[in-house]
Amino acid sequence: MTKRQIRSAAAVLGTLAVLVAVAAGPGSGEHAAAATPEAAGAALAGAVQSLPGEPLPLGMPFLPTPTPMHVTIASMKAVGLSVKNNVTVRLSDGTTRTTTQYTFTQLAIRSNMQVAHTAPDGTSLTISVPGTGSLGGLDQAGQPETTMMWGDISNLCVTVLFEICGIQGLLNFFGSFIKLDAGATKFAGDIYGIQTIDDHAALDSTNNPVHLPGTITVTSP
Repeated sequence: MTKRQIRSAAAVLGTLAVLVAVAAGPGSGEHAAAATPEAAGAALAGAVQSLPGEPLPLGMPFLPTPTPMHVTIASMKAVGLSVKNNVTVRLSDGTTRTTTQYTFTQLAIRSNMQVAHTAPDGTSLTISVPGTGSLGGLDQAGQPETTMMWGDISNLCVTVLFEICGIQGLLNFFGSFIKLDAGATKFAGDIYGIQTIDDHAALDSTNNPVHLPGTITVTSP
């Protein structure tokens, strides 16, 4: 492989690692995650210790990217959503950020998810999911999986009698003390990391809590 191809491959794995880390829960000795390319990419982040209490995907720390991904979703639904405000996370470069943590049983993508990320060396990566997809949900045993997302939402719209946008402040407020099932449109946010785990996955499980059918485009500087 050429140096450019190696750099592009590393950018793909690195961004997938911070986008989605698929793992068994902490301390689950008899449990293991389904093997996926996303989980394999998480091994790239193993050099720095994670914050206390963070799940360790496949025994490796999960460390969000220091340069956030810009994520947009045309239409989505979050199930079992809860919010923690002012959460401090350690990033892969050793720095920390205070941001918002969103936890939900499932993030269902109804249409058009776009993820754009630029690495420090200028390599850009775009993930496009034009149709439907999901993060989390129920495993084959009917047990809920968990997705966590760290970042700042810049826009979110809901429709009651008419479309109301910019409601992310209300979401952060109400989600901090009650669980919400919320359908929304025109989601936009700068996201440091997304992690989906299945605490109940057995060693022979083929469950994959991530379903993002789409394309990946890498552009080198």
